[in-house]
Amino acid sequence: MTHRVLPQSPAKEIIEQSFLALRQRAPRQRQLTARERIQRLDALYDEVWRRRDDLKAAMWADFRKPPEEVDLTEIFVIKSEIKEVKKRLKSWMKPRRVPGGLALLGSVSWVKPEAKGVALIIAPWNYPMQLMFRPLVAAVAAGCTVMLKPSEVTAHTAQVIAEIVSVVFDENEVTLIQGGAETATELLEMPFNHIYFTGSPAVGKIVMKAAAQHPCSVTLELGGKSPVIVDDLKSLKSAAQKIVWAKLSNAGQICVAPDYVFVPAHREQDLIDALKTAMLELYPGNVAENKDYQRIAAPRHADRINQLVEDALRRGAKLVHGGQTDVEGCLVEPTILAELADNSEVMQDEIFGPVLPIVPYTHFDEVVEAVNARPTPLALYIYSKRKAFVNEALERMQSGGASINNCVIHVSSNHLPFGGLGNSGIGSGHGEHGFKEFTHFRGVYEQRFDGAGAWLMPPYTPWKTKLIDRLLRWL
Repeated sequence: MTHRVLPQSPAKEIIEQSFLALRQRAPRQRQLTARERIQRLDALYDEVWRRRDDLKAAMWADFRKPPEEVDLTEIFVIKSEIKEVKKRLKSWMKPRRVPGGLALLGSVSWVKPEAKGVALIIAPWNYPMQLMFRPLVAAVAAGCTVMLKPSEVTAHTAQVIAEIVSVVFDENEVTLIQGGAETATELLEMPFNHIYFTGSPAVGKIVMKAAAQHPCSVTLELGGKSPVIVDDLKSLKSAAQKIVWAKLSNAGQICVAPDYVFVPAHREQDLIDALKTAMLELYPGNVAENKDYQRIAAPRHADRINQLVEDALRRGAKLVHGGQTDVEGCLVEPTILAELADNSEVMQDEIFGPVLPIVPYTHFDEVVEAVNARPTPLALYIYSKRKAFVNEALERMQSGGASINNCVIHVSSNHLPFGGLGNSGIGSGHGEHGFKEFTHFRGVYEQRFDGAGAWLMPPYTPWKTKLIDRLLRWL
C-alpha cells in the first residue's frame, strides 16, 4: 500500500485534495470489520518494528533520546495499545441492547457504535511517535479516516513517521501532512468530524475555537502544573527515586511530569538530600557526557526553562542542585529549587523541563489551598502510607488522573482513561477510552408492535386524561 510522501508545508490545494479523499472514503471505512481494522494495525506495528533502528536514529538526531527509551516509551507503548485493541475490538464494536421500560412497550432499543468520520490528529514533539500513533490506533479501530500532523520540531522523526504511514495505509485512509504553524492553521480550517490534539493549553484553546466553526468534537490532551504531595514518610528514598525518574525522564518534557513537590517543612532537607542522591545515581558523572540524559527539543525551549530559573533566583529562590544551562546545546542540568516566592514564574507556568521546585508545608490545608488556586492539573501524585491521607487528598483536590506512591506510570495503562479536566484537557484516550473518542454512539429505536402510544394522542378526552394521570403515578 505504498504512496508518495507529501512535501513539507504542502500548498493549501494539496491539503484540501487530501481531505476530500479522506471524506469520500469515510463511509466505506466505517463499514470495515474488526478483522479488517486489526489487519491495518498489525501492518502498522510490523512497519514500526522494521523501522525500529531508523526511529532510534531519528529521535537521537532530534533531541538525543536514548535508544532504550525509544523502545520503552515509544515502541512498546504502541505494541501494548495495539495488543489491547486486538483483544477487545470485536466486543467494542457490537451494538448493545438497552432497556425501554413500560413507556416504550412494544419496542426494542440499542446503541450502535459508528465511526465519527474524518479525524485530525495533531501530535507534539515530546513523544513524537507515541503521541501520534496511539490516537491513530484508536481512530483506525473506530473506523475513521485520518489526517496526521506531526510536530515540525522533531523533524527527523516526523519524516520516518511519514514514510511508515505511506507504506502501511492507502492515502485515502490515512495521510500525513508535515509543516509548521501555518500548515496547522490551514488544517484547522477543514471541516473534520473529530480533532485529537495533544499540546499546550494555549494552543488547545485555538484548536477548540477552530473546531467550533464547523462544529466538530475535540479531544484535548493538554498539561498544567502536576503537583507531588509527600507525606511524613519514615524513609524518603523510594519516593525521591521515583520522583526524580519521572522528572528527568525525557528531560522533564512530559505533560504529566511532576511539576513541584510539597513536603512537610521539617522533612524538607531530608527530601532535598534524597532527591540529589537519586539524581546522581540515575545520571552519574557529567550529564553533558551522559548518553542516558536527554536534551531539550530546541534552543528556544532550553532558553525558556533557563529564564524560569533565573526569574526564580532573582526573586530570592535558593539553588540547591544543578542550575547550569547550555541553550545552544539544548542542555539543562537536573535542577532543584527551594525557598521560592509564590509569584515566581516557575510556580505559575508549566515547567516542561528538568527543574524541580520544593515547597514546604506545615498544615495539609496549605497544600489543598495552593493546588485548588491553580487550574486543574493533568495529574496528582501522592506519596503516603496512610490511607486517610491519600483519601483526603483525592477528595479535596481534582486532577485529570492520579497516582499513589508513583509518578507518570499510570499513563502506560490501557485500561485507565487518560485525560485532563478544564485547563488540562477534554476527553480521554487509551484503550477503549480512545476508541470511544473517535466513535459516535447512535441510539436506535424500533417499534416491533403497537403499544399504548395511540391512546396518548389527541384529542384528549376525559378518559385519556385519566389514563395519563394513572401512567404518571405508575411509571
